[in-house]
Amino acid sequence: MNPLFKVVNVGGNAILAPLVRRGGGAGSMTIVTYVGRRSGKTFSTPVGFKRTPEGVRIMVALPDQKQWWRNFEGDGGELTLLLDKQERTGRAVAARSGKRVYVDVSL
Repeated sequence: MNPLFKVVNVGGNAILAPLVRRGGGAGSMTIVTYVGRRSGKTFSTPVGFKRTPEGVRIMVALPDQKQWWRNFEGDGGELTLLLDKQERTGRAVAARSGKRVYVDVSL
């Protein structure tokens, strides 16, 4: 990962996350909280999402520059989303379609 991109991404998350929390995940942005597959640490990051009949779909922007979604490859894993001012736990599975990556979350 490009070091400059990493600095900009961390800084952007620090600014964006409090704004998304204030909105409570009511719009098209939410906070995803998950446990890292290798580190075992808990991480939170703001993401854009769309509601689906089963839950939500997160389209990962610039997926080759990001790592978080890789925690949900294969069989997927659990995560927590802030939706409508409530934390909701779901099962997330990442998939790649060409250059696009999406994470489907069943709630």
